[in-house]
Amino acid sequence: MTIQTQTETPPLLRRDEAGVAWLTLNRPAARNALSVGLMAALDAALQAIATDPSVRVVVIGAAGPAFCAGHDLREMRANPGRASVEALFAQCSALMTRIVRLPKPVIARVHGIATAAGCQLVASCDLAVAASDARFATPGVNIGLFCSTPMVALSRNVGRKAAMEMLLTGDMIDAARAKDIGLINRVVPPDDLDGAVAALAAQIAGKSALTLAIGKEAFHRQADMELDAAYAFAAEAMTRNMMARDAGEGIDAFLAKRPPTWTDS
Repeated sequence: MTIQTQTETPPLLRRDEAGVAWLTLNRPAARNALSVGLMAALDAALQAIATDPSVRVVVIGAAGPAFCAGHDLREMRANPGRASVEALFAQCSALMTRIVRLPKPVIARVHGIATAAGCQLVASCDLAVAASDARFATPGVNIGLFCSTPMVALSRNVGRKAAMEMLLTGDMIDAARAKDIGLINRVVPPDDLDGAVAALAAQIAGKSALTLAIGKEAFHRQADMELDAAYAFAAEAMTRNMMARDAGEGIDAFLAKRPPTWTDS
């Protein structure tokens, strides 16, 4: 791993505002390729955020002309040994899993291109808002390296036929197509991207943090269960949620036609 000195540009920037942590991939000259250093910085930030009560929502965006061009191929070719490659993909898999298991919603703010592991990063986030000129691809097949790890996140977000088309052809798809297949939630004009993401983040940040954490965990865990098991698990999660103070406060506020006051407990 490259040791970063104080004079080097940090690979990740963080700005907190009104309960939202804005994380910015900051390797614009490399199209924000996921180097070992950038993945480590992003993982460390997410670990800190997981237990930070001041953060209710996370936004992952990027500096420069692209969201993320995938893994850093130059770095990969400089360290071609099996142990290095295994460690790289294990690190990336752990990072993507951390996003899914983070007890706070994560929104991808996408512009430019999101390819290979960059597309995987978008698919791993809970929500994604993209500029209308954004493009997406899993193009590893074109260079002899099938996008097998991006496939895990992609295939859990879009239908099998759409996922296989992206994986087998490596073709770019535009934001409209990405929305149609379920890879992203919303498409907005480029000039409106920041405002649209901020508005969505603020809307979610206004909910009970405890409720969001319970709901996100339940969503991902039940998704891979059989129907009966999924209902049994979801019923237990909802019962646990109902026992929380915020559920009582939310119901009472609804019945009294007043805004709720969350305590996140």
